[in-house]
Amino acid sequence: MKIAVYPGTFNPITNGHSDLVERAARLFDGIIVAVVDANLKTSNSLSVETRMHLAREVLGHLDNVEVRSFDNLLTKFVEECGANIILRGLRTVADFEYEFQLVGMNRVLAPDIETVFLAPAEHLSYISSTLVREIASYGGDISRFVHPAVAEAIGGKDSQEPAP
Repeated sequence: MKIAVYPGTFNPITNGHSDLVERAARLFDGIIVAVVDANLKTSNSLSVETRMHLAREVLGHLDNVEVRSFDNLLTKFVEECGANIILRGLRTVADFEYEFQLVGMNRVLAPDIETVFLAPAEHLSYISSTLVREIASYGGDISRFVHPAVAEAIGGKDSQEPAP
């Protein structure tokens, strides 16, 4: 079986993320959406539990996708999952430069793990979690960029994080 691990902060999961997972779900037997369990540095960050909850809600219609958290070296996590593919999204040339560095480092750490890049649909390529959080922090409408559950969770100044 071909299992791919798609790592990220998913803070929050966006329509670009879900588009990429939906595309990958047609290519691989299984996708593990790996939510980084780290202390995020922004004041408007969601907890790892909330990020996982939202990812599960957004991707719940895909039978071959599961959501897990990890807090160790990505290559170790991929090996622990019994996978040998890292899935990464590319939106811009700047993304490629950074990702190319990661590929080289990961190849040294774990030569048997391959990295596969997918691009989101063109109309979603400008969306980033950082921009979504910033728009939401100023009370802007993020409903065009995220699933309704995510918009509800972070959409307003008075919104509360959903229970995991």
